[in-house]
Amino acid sequence: MKRALITGITGQDGSFLAEYLLERGYDVFGLVRRESWFRPNNASHLANKIHVLFGDMSEGIDISSALQDAKPDEIYNLASQSRPGESWARAPETLMINGMGAIRLFEGVRHACPEARVYHASSSEMFGQTKIIPQNEETPFNPSNPYAAAKAYAHQMVRIYRESYGLFIASGILFNHESERRPLHFVTQKIAYGAACTALGIKDSVDLNERGIPIVSKGQLALGNLDIARDWGHAIDFVRAMWLMLQKQQPDDYVIGTGKLHTLRQLCKSAYEHVGFDWQDHVISDPALVRPLETEQTLADASKARKILNWEPTISFEQMVGKMVDAQIARLDSKMPSKK
Repeated sequence: MKRALITGITGQDGSFLAEYLLERGYDVFGLVRRESWFRPNNASHLANKIHVLFGDMSEGIDISSALQDAKPDEIYNLASQSRPGESWARAPETLMINGMGAIRLFEGVRHACPEARVYHASSSEMFGQTKIIPQNEETPFNPSNPYAAAKAYAHQMVRIYRESYGLFIASGILFNHESERRPLHFVTQKIAYGAACTALGIKDSVDLNERGIPIVSKGQLALGNLDIARDWGHAIDFVRAMWLMLQKQQPDDYVIGTGKLHTLRQLCKSAYEHVGFDWQDHVISDPALVRPLETEQTLADASKARKILNWEPTISFEQMVGKMVDAQIARLDSKMPSKK
């Protein structure tokens, strides 16, 4: 039986990956912060199926202990401060977790389990202010926020550790991937939430945005720049790509994305049409929510992954959005007074 260690197992990707590995007969270990585990999280339903190891990615001794306890054949490094927008206010913490946390893990692997195969989560945000569209593994990085800069640092260290020490470290340059498990501070989930509120007739939501006001106020969802365009896919497809990377004979870097570009306007349209409404009646653009510096268009050229990994996305943009809206409707509906 193969043994796998997942950092960030309570997140969207970590929980889907844990399910994927369990289905394939893996013995799964998750490295989590104690306070994250003892509150509802995406992996709570797996409590009796996985081994939980408590620790922090900012502490090298915690990582070393986890490696010694898990004795993993495969390691999936998904732990991250995962909000690019919030990284402006938490730049030092973002570098500590996304950058230095990865280095501490690579060092731990080098000393404790050098034969283990490691997957590291990189990000399309690293391309930043690029004029090259689409982006592939050879496209230069030009980060436009602290999150992306920390990810670019860790990504470069993947290559350095791979070439200097002969470690098997593969990285996935992941483009935007969403699901029903995304937290509400992600704009895609806010849109799904807004559409769900409209479908249920909720004019003022209980849940608040980053400014401490209702996500939906007076029947309106406030967003930033609606012209932002991204390559969005479903997280289930992306975790499958992570696993495929570690099954190859040699480690490498792979761009993972759908190769299809959609704007926030299109995402809003799809979400509100899913519940039979015109998004333009319920969404407004608020300049206060626009980032100081925005990433340019990111569009994946995943031809390498298609050829070498035989990977293809299976869930369409419209299906992804529909799943997210339906999940928010179910969540909100269950909390309405008539349901209690």
